[in-house]
Amino acid sequence: MGYALAMSPCFGCGRVFCYNPLRVPSITSQRTGTREPICLECVTRANVTRRANGLGEIVPLPGAYDAADESELP
Repeated sequence: MGYALAMSPCFGCGRVFCYNPLRVPSITSQRTGTREPICLECVTRANVTRRANGLGEIVPLPGAYDAADESELP
């Protein structure tokens, strides 16, 4: 049995972080059109703004910032 972690810079702040590549919250880059991962700290900051604007919060999936079990990988 194995586990997998992805590691890359956060699209919001640029800090390198680890995450489950199948569950991490992400945003579509307007420049590239690809989905880019967002760290938990940026999700927390974004939710303050979203609440102030009457929008729903971003709720990370359980395990979004943990290792993925190899059985979950495609």
